[in-house]
Amino acid sequence: MKILITGGAGYIGSILTPTLLAKGYEVTVLDSFMFGQNSLADCCQYDTFNVVRGDCRNESLVKELLKDADVIIPLAALVGAPLCSRDQIGTKTINYEAVKMLCDLASPEQRILMPVTNSGYGIGEAGKFCTEESPLRPISLYGTTKVDAEKAVLERENSITFRLATVFGMSPRMRVDLLVNDFVYRAFYDRAVVIFEGHFKRNYIHIRDVAKVFIHGIENFEAMKGKPYNVGLEDANLSKLELCAEIKKYLPSFVYLEAPIGEDPDKRDYIVSNARILKTGFEPEWPLGRGIRELIKGYTILRNTVYSNV
Repeated sequence: MKILITGGAGYIGSILTPTLLAKGYEVTVLDSFMFGQNSLADCCQYDTFNVVRGDCRNESLVKELLKDADVIIPLAALVGAPLCSRDQIGTKTINYEAVKMLCDLASPEQRILMPVTNSGYGIGEAGKFCTEESPLRPISLYGTTKVDAEKAVLERENSITFRLATVFGMSPRMRVDLLVNDFVYRAFYDRAVVIFEGHFKRNYIHIRDVAKVFIHGIENFEAMKGKPYNVGLEDANLSKLELCAEIKKYLPSFVYLEAPIGEDPDKRDYIVSNARILKTGFEPEWPLGRGIRELIKGYTILRNTVYSNV
């Protein structure tokens, strides 16, 4: 099976691409390498790996690459509210318009599996779990473009979308600006963090479980197609204060305080049910604690903040 991944050299793609190659898939990556990363260097050993430096918005290039693809995974995106605010035109053209173009160019037989974000739920109702049937109320440009892209993908029959929880864990194209990764970095190097609105809750998923869910979707496509799936840890609907308490188990000198004044510009606050994906037989392998231990080892190696999107 031949797989085309746009943005395959990013944070998630740098784990997903080698995982797919190791499973025997033929993978072509289209990426602009905008961060100057070399995260797919080890993949070059595979004869089944092809890489193209280019822009996912280039229609003639994408049309050519689609000719051989059985499965399409659009990972290319400007991710996170700060980066999206900095480049609003790029956010709309990459996160939505390029995905809509892929849907228009792909044949009905080609399969699309796309990651979106459960931040589309925005601000949830207290104590009420967000399911795939819950209303989508994104509160950022990033969330809005992802919700619009998901709608375009699901309007065609041969598609699956994964509404990913906040991803954490080590990657060759590392990001330190994701919440768990950020807090563990601060705990490891600064040994302290000040929390704003510490009661805000979020769901989490390890990056290697994200790669696993894509393989699960490919292998069980016929039974799963046509639907969105929340993908997160059932036991990790945690507030920021609860997350800090979990980190402190592994870094006992970590001190965290909630600020009595001030607010977090990120207003996302929701808890998520992942029952639908679990009913398909998918089981995450990376609990939060295992991921924290992995990050501590990783931060022993990484000592600066070039590994973030902004």
